[in-house]
Amino acid sequence: MAAEEEPIFIEALQPGTVEFRIDTEVATITNRFVVRYKGAVLTAEGGRWDGQSGELMAEGDVVLQNEDAVWRGERIQYNFRTKQIKSDRFRAGRTPFFATGQGLMADLTNKTYVATNTFVTTDDVEEPGYRVRAKSLKIVPGQYLEARNAVLYFGKVPVFYFPYYRRQLDRHANYWVLTPGYRSLHGPYILSAYNWFWDEHLRGALNLDYRLKRGAGGGPDLAYDGGAFGQGEFRYYYTRDEDPGLTSPTNGVPIREYRHRLNFTHHVNLRTNLTAKVVVREQSDAFFIRDFFESEYRENTQPRSFIEVNQLWSNFSLNALAQYQVNDFFETIERLPDIKLTGLRQQLGVSPFYYESDSSFGYLRHQFANGVSNEFAAVRADSFHQLLLPQTFLGWLNVTPRVGGRITHYGETEGVGTATAEQQRWVFNTGAEVSFKASRLWTGARSRLFDVDGLRHIIQPTFNYVFVPTPNKPPPELPQFDSQLPSLRLLPIDFPDYNSIDSVDSQNVVRLGLRNKLQTKRADGVDNLVNWALYTDWRLKPRPDQDTFADIYSDLDFRPLSWITLTSETRYDIRNTRWREANHVLTLTPNDRWSVSLGHRYLRDDPVLGPDSGNNLFYSSLRYRLNENWGVRLLHRFEARDGTLEEQQYTLYRDFRSWTGAITFRIRDNRIGPTDYGVGVTFSLKAIPRFKLGEDQNKPSLLLGS
Repeated sequence: MAAEEEPIFIEALQPGTVEFRIDTEVATITNRFVVRYKGAVLTAEGGRWDGQSGELMAEGDVVLQNEDAVWRGERIQYNFRTKQIKSDRFRAGRTPFFATGQGLMADLTNKTYVATNTFVTTDDVEEPGYRVRAKSLKIVPGQYLEARNAVLYFGKVPVFYFPYYRRQLDRHANYWVLTPGYRSLHGPYILSAYNWFWDEHLRGALNLDYRLKRGAGGGPDLAYDGGAFGQGEFRYYYTRDEDPGLTSPTNGVPIREYRHRLNFTHHVNLRTNLTAKVVVREQSDAFFIRDFFESEYRENTQPRSFIEVNQLWSNFSLNALAQYQVNDFFETIERLPDIKLTGLRQQLGVSPFYYESDSSFGYLRHQFANGVSNEFAAVRADSFHQLLLPQTFLGWLNVTPRVGGRITHYGETEGVGTATAEQQRWVFNTGAEVSFKASRLWTGARSRLFDVDGLRHIIQPTFNYVFVPTPNKPPPELPQFDSQLPSLRLLPIDFPDYNSIDSVDSQNVVRLGLRNKLQTKRADGVDNLVNWALYTDWRLKPRPDQDTFADIYSDLDFRPLSWITLTSETRYDIRNTRWREANHVLTLTPNDRWSVSLGHRYLRDDPVLGPDSGNNLFYSSLRYRLNENWGVRLLHRFEARDGTLEEQQYTLYRDFRSWTGAITFRIRDNRIGPTDYGVGVTFSLKAIPRFKLGEDQNKPSLLLGS
């Protein structure tokens, strides 16, 4: 039996007249009405409905919505059964394209639209900033757009003529990105990239740049998605640098003029929970990305290359890592390979005991930069195992005692002047972690001024005791591959979180911690007014290189209002009664018109903090929207140690409705060499934005093209 046809609903929206002839099934409507049928909705001031054909001739402010497309016009003829449209004048929109014109013929079933004397744009306003006007236009949504005798207009000014124009809609259109600018180190420059899209599996770009002082450069970028074969990215850049400079102002060694950078990444899911990743980062010298790709350099000054395979089970994971010194000017721990089996914390049957482990085997080689010291290598096998017994007393006191041990085997060390015999190290560890959490609620605490609706205070003290007797082999007698490096924050004290295998030494220490939270209800849910953590180490038996108490660390987030945030990280030296580190950031975002961020970073010049310590830096960021079309952003970095304004950056934004533009001025005092002055101009189409949301703020050097 045939299914009944879905009824067509016609509803009057205003008082008026409806005439209906039963013999012809024709209705004439003289009041505003709406018609609904199979996802299509049409509203108009009046019209004539033919019930036999399903055709409606609508007049007066006609709006037709079908799926995600909207059609407007004063007179539209639409067949609800065949989904065909006819109109003398129309406006239509389907993100990101919008069109208006005359003589529309549309077949929504086959999704084909043909119009004459029309224009198309991505600017969804009455008077678009740019548009393509054509004598004839054919659109097949999701596939292509085809125009004949087309002219590109900016405003009312014609700028280019296309006898024939075709644009694929099933993938991004190819386009150029140009960034003109000037830098003292580069001179006037033009950075260009031709971005192309083959399909959703393959896309890329061809970079062609010219810097007056440094010469030409360029190379391809390629991103691919091979489905089951994995996804990856390949990037190559080459330049014959006409002014490469020196490796440092002290040694006077010149940098080679032929410079390049190669990046390759491939990631594949071989099967469920089995993944493989290949990363290659090769460059001609240590300063190449610093000179030409500043944003990359700030993220990672010494990129590494490796091959990694990882298998994950419910309670275990197996990782194989191979790492080689691709760039001999970067110090590298080669792993040829390093295989690691991790036993995740898991319950042993129905017993109250839990177990975790960490075991590895590999051939490791310590390669120094530029061969300044003798390399050394050895086989290392390490195995750590630990039992835990989590307990809860009185319903609130959490106690987790633990006991474990590790054995590490080192093969005979290879290397000139560094030979050591085969040896083993044994380490025993025990300890316990104690914690509890208490809270109190004040439901009547309310304040409009501070946006408070009830208060809840949570306090959580923690005590973590670790005892490790002196190993049979102290760290100085072992080859150092995974050694402890200087850190600005407190390192883990218990295993396996402490993973500097070759630096494991005696410990008799209690880590004391206290976390406080003060919470309230706000529009976005529960919000932390205060989130404050204090912690330090009390060393019951300090080593010769340690004090009885470690520095006191404080991590604080304070939000007195939903638009005010203060973050603080501090480190206080108890023995010498002085601050070692202080990092504070205040952010104000009261509305969408302006926001400001003020920060201060202090880092004492201290060998404990590493070779790059010694800062007293003030920085600020101000964003202000002058009106609907104009905005500014100001960035400053001031080093108070020597009174140097290290960096100034001023950006003026202009909203051109369908695209945005920015001009950026930057002044940077490098201390060594001349001050670097720069200016850059960038444009971005709103329909296809050049930067991700907030990316130009987080990486301001992108606005200069680097």
